[in-house]
Order: sequence, then C-alpha cells, then structure tokens
Amino acid sequence: MIACINFMNLSTAKASRRLKEIGIKKVVGATRATLIRQFIGESILMTFLSLLVAIVFIVLLLPVFNEITGKALHITFSFGLVASVLGITLLTALVAGSYPAFYLSRFNPVFVLKGKLTTSFGELMVRKGLVVFQFTLTVIFIAAVLIVYRQLNFIQSKNLGYSRDHIIHFDIPLENDSAQFVAASTFVQSLNSIPGVVSASSYYHNLTGDHGAIAGFEWPGKTPGMDIEFSNLEVGYNFLETAGIRMKEGRNFSKTPNASNEIIFNETAIRQMGLRNPVGKRVKFWGMEREIIGVAADFNFESLYQPVKPCFFQVYPVMPNVMVRINAAAEDATIASIARSFNTFIPGMAFDYRFLGEDYNALYASEKRISVLARYFAGLAILIAGLGLFGLAAFSAQRRQKEIGIRKVIGASVSGIVQMMSADYLRLVAMAIVLAIPLAWYVMSRWLENFSYRIDIGWSVFIISGGIALVVAAIPISYQSIKSALVNPVKSLRTE
Repeated sequence: MIACINFMNLSTAKASRRLKEIGIKKVVGATRATLIRQFIGESILMTFLSLLVAIVFIVLLLPVFNEITGKALHITFSFGLVASVLGITLLTALVAGSYPAFYLSRFNPVFVLKGKLTTSFGELMVRKGLVVFQFTLTVIFIAAVLIVYRQLNFIQSKNLGYSRDHIIHFDIPLENDSAQFVAASTFVQSLNSIPGVVSASSYYHNLTGDHGAIAGFEWPGKTPGMDIEFSNLEVGYNFLETAGIRMKEGRNFSKTPNASNEIIFNETAIRQMGLRNPVGKRVKFWGMEREIIGVAADFNFESLYQPVKPCFFQVYPVMPNVMVRINAAAEDATIASIARSFNTFIPGMAFDYRFLGEDYNALYASEKRISVLARYFAGLAILIAGLGLFGLAAFSAQRRQKEIGIRKVIGASVSGIVQMMSADYLRLVAMAIVLAIPLAWYVMSRWLENFSYRIDIGWSVFIISGGIALVVAAIPISYQSIKSALVNPVKSLRTE
C-alpha cells in the first residue's frame, strides 16, 4: 500500500512533464479511454518488471526467511502459486496506476497546450492525504514493534514465582514395577550427593502448562454448590526447594509414610476456597482425606497468557521427570557427572536433558518470530515511505527552482529556504503521527489482551515512534532542500 501510494504521488506530481504529450495525443484523436489504457499499461509494465526483481530477491533471501520463521519453505512454481502471484501483481498495478491514469487523462488539450493548467486544491489534498496515510501506517508499524519488543522483554524478566535458571530436567523410565520405583527413587536421591548439584527432585508433567486437573473437593466451610477445578501437580520430595517455590505458610512435605496424606495448596486456591488459617485443616477428594500442611506462594506454572490458577501439590517418592538445580560455577562438569550417574542407572539409554529456561522460552517462540519479522516489516515501511518523500521533495524542489532563485536574489538565507521547503511535508508527518497514536494504541491493546500479564502502553512508545518518523521524513526532505538552496541563483534563473 505504501509503495502504491508512492507511485500515485510521483505519477501525479510529475504530470506537468507529460502535459504536452497528453495534449497532442488528444488533438490528434486519442480518447480518454485510450489514455487510461496507456497509463494503466505503463503501471502494469513497471509492476511486472518489479515482480522479476522480487523473484530474484525471494530466491536469495528465502534461506534467511526460513531461519527467522523456523520454517522450511521452498519455491515450487505450481499453478496456484503462479496464479496468486500474478493476481497480486496485477492488483497492485491497477491500484497504483488507476488514480494517475484517470487524473492524467482528464486534462483539457486546449489548456494543456496553452500552458494554463494549474494544480487544483483537490489534487493537492489527495496528494497530501496519501502522504499522511502512508506515514500513519509507518508510525503504527514502528509503535507495534516497540510494544511487542517491550512485552517480550517483560515476559523474559518477570518473576514467575519459581526459578528457571541453572535447572535441567530429563525423563526416566518408570513403569508399574516396585523394584524399578525403588531404583528410580535411589537414583534421584543419589543426585543430591554429586558435587555441583544444589538440589534434585522429580515431578510429573511440566511447569509450562502440562498438568492434570481435579474437581470435587470438600473443605471446611465450603459454600453449598460451589466447585473449583484445581490443577494437580504431582511431585517428589524437595521439589519446591529445587524449583525455588517459596512457602507462605506451614511446611514442606515430610519424608515419612504419612506424606501421602499431606497436601499443599497455592495462595490462589486458598483464596478461592475462602479458608482462613488453612494449615492443619483437612480436605477430601475422590474419597481420600488429606491434611493441609502448607501454602505455597503463587507461581506461574503455565504461560503468561493464563492467570495463576488454583493448584495443589501431592507428593510421591519418585516421578518420571527429574529436575536438578546446578551450581552455575561448575555447570558443564556437573552435567557430565549427572550423565555418568544416569548411564549407570539406565545403561544404553541416551541422557537427553533440557534446561527449564529453554522450555519456558519455547512457549513464546511464535511471539519472538513476530517480533523479528515486525522489525523487518517496519524497516521496509520506513524505507519505502522515506523513498517516496525523497522523490516528492526532489520533484518539488525542481518545480520551485525559479522561486528559490528569486528568494535568494532578494536575500533569503539557506536555512530560511530549507525551513520553507520542509515545513509542509513535516506538518503532514506530524498529522500522521497524531492519527497513528490512537490507532496503534487500539490495535496493540487488543494484542496485549491475550496476555494475563502485560505491560502498560506508555507515551514513550509514541514519542519514540513519532520521533523516528519525523527523522525519516526530515532526512530526505532536508537533503533535497539544502541541495536546492545551495544552487547558484544566477544558474537557476538562466535555466528558467
């Protein structure tokens, strides 16, 4: 759209160069329909030549694009693809060429050949409106990139209520066999004696959204008819310490046979249950009775798209997923020691471990790709909009060459001429910024609503976006203005 706007603006702005051609063609019998077909044809020719250049760029940049997006796209010239590309190209040509074609073809040949054709107020408003529109889009792009970047930074730095740094986890085979349970439990306990291991435990599912859920709980003072679905986190001993989850009240699980009758809820669960002084109270579910021994601080065990849900912990001697917190100072050596212990416990099975932080980051892989792609798109929008202004400023300076010469002769300074020529365009960009701010705020607020935990869109985003747009506009305009202002007025007036 921005490129189409550039084509429309430059085509109509340079119409004066084609006035004689249009006038003569009309005098010798060319109809308006003939001229429209000619100008549309020129637009189609230019667009299809651009398509050839685009295909070359696609071939060169596709590997980079695949790397950014995590895809494995390749070019296959099927009928559907060719038809789509040709259709998009033709549509672009028609959109870009339609206004110039209808605009240029309407000129009266008498006025054209007499040189009495003047730029109408409506034409100027359309041209200025298109400049405002393209810079509005550009500012929205820039603001969106900044907001996505800040939200992703917020996600990466947010305190989740547990620690994901220097923690590895891996699976162990655990079938319904008592001897294997004992061996697995012994293996997990032995990890705590390895130098460099801070703490080790086991758990079921994961901390990035994969967990069970149970309803049908009974507790003291429960409102009749009320039911809450609790996320079920089945863990081994020392899990809360290993994960860095704090206790708000009570204690952790005891390493006794009675531990199977103990339960720990998070703060959200206790709050929704309406329990006061919950430690020591008893709850029932599925015919089992458990004693609440503690309340864990809330932590995000799902992505930040979700709020913290009510959950509870129940303990088992060993679970199929092992979590190990490692001393950061000896990470590689510690992992090697864990691998040797793993291979002794399970000979012939590969030690396939992952860092907990990597699992968390994987939750937002698509957002990261959006962020990277948005930066490229914003860069292209800035480039195309800047090129359009560069062309318009160059043509405007050329048309005002005589005026600039006269102004210099009667004493105008270079800075005064630059200011005069830049003011109109910079006012248009300022208007675009004003229009873009509420639109960008609305669009990005809707995107942020997907997250339960999100940043506030501050004014700094729009100040930076507007500043970038003004700089992008000022550079080509100032260059052309300074270039024109420095021309010897004698030379420009003689040329005229």
